[in-house]
Amino acid sequence: VVGAGFFGATFANRATRYGKKCLVIDKSDHLAGAAYDKIMYGNPVCQFGAHIFHTKSKAIWEFIQQFSEFNNYINKPKADTGDTIYSFPLNMMTFHQLWGVRTPKEAEMKLRDVRVPIENPKNAEEWILSQVGEEIYQKFIYGYTKKQWMREPKNLPVSIVKRLPIRLTWEENYFNTNYQGMPLDGYTKVVERMLEGSEVQLGVDYFSKDWKKVAKHIVYTGPVDRFFDYEHGELEYNTLRFEHKQMTGDYQGTAVMNHTSESVPYLRSVEHKYFYKLSHMEKHYTPDIKRWSTPSLVTFDYPVPYAEHREPYYPIRDDINSKLYNKYMELKKNLSHVTFGGRLGEYKYLDIDQTMASAIQKFRSVTA
Repeated sequence: VVGAGFFGATFANRATRYGKKCLVIDKSDHLAGAAYDKIMYGNPVCQFGAHIFHTKSKAIWEFIQQFSEFNNYINKPKADTGDTIYSFPLNMMTFHQLWGVRTPKEAEMKLRDVRVPIENPKNAEEWILSQVGEEIYQKFIYGYTKKQWMREPKNLPVSIVKRLPIRLTWEENYFNTNYQGMPLDGYTKVVERMLEGSEVQLGVDYFSKDWKKVAKHIVYTGPVDRFFDYEHGELEYNTLRFEHKQMTGDYQGTAVMNHTSESVPYLRSVEHKYFYKLSHMEKHYTPDIKRWSTPSLVTFDYPVPYAEHREPYYPIRDDINSKLYNKYMELKKNLSHVTFGGRLGEYKYLDIDQTMASAIQKFRSVTA
């Protein structure tokens, strides 16, 4: 298995449970891939951007709970537009803050007035305009999307913004899932436990030797274009740089703050203690001057050009890159001994639960 992230760990876990001998290698010096975390200021802190576990699948929820106890953290991010902080994702509270509407009917009537009539939206900009109109697009979507993807929203596929919930209810939970929370001792420990029974070698580059002589089957979770030595050219990705800063007291009062203005160079600020210390909130109702001098770790997510920081995080699955990926999948047809998986191997934006479900399904296909 090439890659000790969640796809590789899930596949390896299933393989060892079925009596297979499994070697897991990773070019990095740590487990858990982009979900890698370490204990800082008493809490697990994701080193490459916050990851909140959420799933609609009871089977996946029960599966991952074998490896850690989870809390009941619910993701309710806020959006700082530069002049006001709004409830987010778009819900009745957001519409009330914007327009003063109080009922779903009033909100729907307002949305009907502001929507831009576009019969067949062809890109992210057209789709969001057709759903919520110009004001919301400019205030919440345009700057954030342009920063994250480093291109105009009109040059991005509709799928980029279709993930954004738009609700005519007062529900502020970002995710439409039944199960949600954070592992109490972190994702790295989860992956470590999943890999029990497998041989693990870190700091090993897959391309340093011919592994076909070592393994009957190879599970590859790295970039697909790299696997084929960029035969058809390079796939495009977006990437981020993460800046961890020690603050004092309560920096922002919530775990996740989205910054939608182009004038702010970072996408998000994440105050990690709010993922875990739910009891911390109770202290705010009693006079306690000490809390204002207590260290608090905050991470800022900065988008950077992939050419400058070649760590692939988000596949840009537009038409051009999709066609290129399909060319590589044609080459893959001749490699029955290789399975591609994960966000990079499948060139698809996958959450952790989707990554795990894909690994389980692909393991079943290999062993069928």
